[in-house]
Amino acid sequence: MSDGGTGNVASGGFETRAIHAGQAPDPLTGAVVTPIYQVSTYAQDGVGGLRGGYEYSRSGNPTRSALEECLAALEAPGIESARGLAFASGLAAEDTIIRTLARPGSHAVIPDDAYGGTYRLFARVAGPWGVEHTPAAVTDRAAVAAAIIPGKTVLVWVETPTNPLLNVADIAALAEVAHAAGALLVVDNTFASPYLQQPLLLGADIVVHSTTKYLGGHSDVIGGGLVAVDPELIEKLRYHQNAMGAVPGPFDSWLVLRGIKTLGVRMDRHCANARAVVELLTSHPKVLDVMWPGLPNHPGHKVALRQMRDFGGMVSFRVAGGETAALAVCARTKIFTLGESLGGVESLIEHPGRMTHASAAGTPLEVPADLIRLSVGIESIADLIADLEQAL
Repeated sequence: MSDGGTGNVASGGFETRAIHAGQAPDPLTGAVVTPIYQVSTYAQDGVGGLRGGYEYSRSGNPTRSALEECLAALEAPGIESARGLAFASGLAAEDTIIRTLARPGSHAVIPDDAYGGTYRLFARVAGPWGVEHTPAAVTDRAAVAAAIIPGKTVLVWVETPTNPLLNVADIAALAEVAHAAGALLVVDNTFASPYLQQPLLLGADIVVHSTTKYLGGHSDVIGGGLVAVDPELIEKLRYHQNAMGAVPGPFDSWLVLRGIKTLGVRMDRHCANARAVVELLTSHPKVLDVMWPGLPNHPGHKVALRQMRDFGGMVSFRVAGGETAALAVCARTKIFTLGESLGGVESLIEHPGRMTHASAAGTPLEVPADLIRLSVGIESIADLIADLEQAL
């Protein structure tokens, strides 16, 4: 990679890579921000003579290429073979993984508290296509191993922390389990972001993101991404990215790149604010249980200490009074906005059972009716605390 006057960013710290990887100053104008190449096709220097390798923006676009290079630099620092691929949404990235690596008759292990959209994709899209799945507790190595079907399981799919129960998986241990069975380990790193956790360095084969969330960080773009390090696997995924065509436009790619530049400082604030929110919730008489990996009594705390830089901005909790009370709390907040999604600078509150995880109702992945999920933003912490106190 040419440093373009920015220094050797490949070996730089996280924040340096976030700002500079794939984003050298424009060679024509010197612009320090990657241009938005709002173009569909490119002039060729003769038949097959491509300038910079670009021919059609579904296959490749310079703004998207900058984002893909940056994603790889963040998730797999020091691994030269790492490559990133950007998509129109996180679910588009997930679907590409499934369609590339699974076939009718094959099998996947998924979290028993997976994101509702991921469950829906496996159960209602991949399932009718012929791909079977088994939910398993990703916190339990033996349970994941028991869910594997020898000769059929091709994917072990993990979220850590999970959405919305904030369970923590031991990535290195599950990589051993998956590889022993001839399967690949896919880690959804959306909740942690590459600032807090880098699964590829712990043995995962593919990392997937909804770049809509912490990477974009401003609730103004929909996007997805994946990173892998094995060249053969990357080429398979890249082929399907192009063949299926669910790619982000250049402006969406640019928005995610812009968000990534401040990811480190934002995550520090998200984590600090979440810690203060957890202190309030754990001492509140109307709160029954608080789920956050930073709590010493959290079942995954020791694993999180080992594989995460900090514990993230997502907090879930259960309230006394059941679903009625949970819905009332969600309705009373003023600064915490009632809304789906997460990872933006603004704080959000939601009721997973009625909102993001409604597709899992009536299944083994159904979430508790008294559960509330918070995406703790970067506002003044005193205001967030006061808002939760009055809502509770």
